[in-house]
Amino acid sequence: MRRTFLLAASAALAATAATAALQRSPSLPAAEQKALAAAVANPARSDANRARDKYRSPAATLSFFGVRPKQTVVELFPGGGWYSEVIAPYVLNGGGTYYVAAPNDRALGGFKRLVEKDAALYGRARQVTFPVMQAGQAGVPNGSADVVLTFRNVHNWAMGDQPYADVAFKQIFAMLKPGGVLGVEEHRLPESADSAREKASGYLKVSTVRRLAEQAGFRYAGSSEINANRKDTANWPDGVWTLPPTLRLGDKDRAKYLAIGESDRMTLRFVKPR
Repeated sequence: MRRTFLLAASAALAATAATAALQRSPSLPAAEQKALAAAVANPARSDANRARDKYRSPAATLSFFGVRPKQTVVELFPGGGWYSEVIAPYVLNGGGTYYVAAPNDRALGGFKRLVEKDAALYGRARQVTFPVMQAGQAGVPNGSADVVLTFRNVHNWAMGDQPYADVAFKQIFAMLKPGGVLGVEEHRLPESADSAREKASGYLKVSTVRRLAEQAGFRYAGSSEINANRKDTANWPDGVWTLPPTLRLGDKDRAKYLAIGESDRMTLRFVKPR
């Protein structure tokens, strides 16, 4: 009995150690940590975007993904450019290459406004199409990227009448170099929840994101609770858009939702095998 107990205890300790090792993020050199901190502290960032740092932990998140300034970095669906304000100066001023990729010019509208604001910086980014659905569209060249990043976008690929998440992950896999990293931040649905809620709520299960990535060929390389929010039950009248920053219900229960804050999010790292 004692032997069985000791074996079980040893197995548990080994599993704990393995999990800790899996979740440990790459360590950036001190100079790169300083450059990343400077990008986050850049006074050119909008006040509205700065106010959301407490929910999005940009320096810790990019460090966890191992983003380095001399790499070729791809940001998918940059939206209004919240992360672009951090990534662009960090990568473009550090000697790297920065792609922003979305389905069309309209989806890149937020980034184009940044270009209008500071063409000397943002104009150096390469604007391309993702996912590529038609011949002749210019996407990220295959085998060219060191890191691909997507922040709260996978649910958009998985929702709707014509989901294309499987195609998206395959194209991400193709654009990365062997050993390249895919960093995913996404609104998190509890594993015990009805999977049907993934079709409309804006939340996805970790198991769903892992399945999509691993089916495309990725190896799961760790997770972090950097962007967790235990106040978020992921069960709201208008899905994730009930919470800030969208606050779709307007003034109804506004104080309640502001007190909860932004959504609970998974932060996952995947690697393309060498």
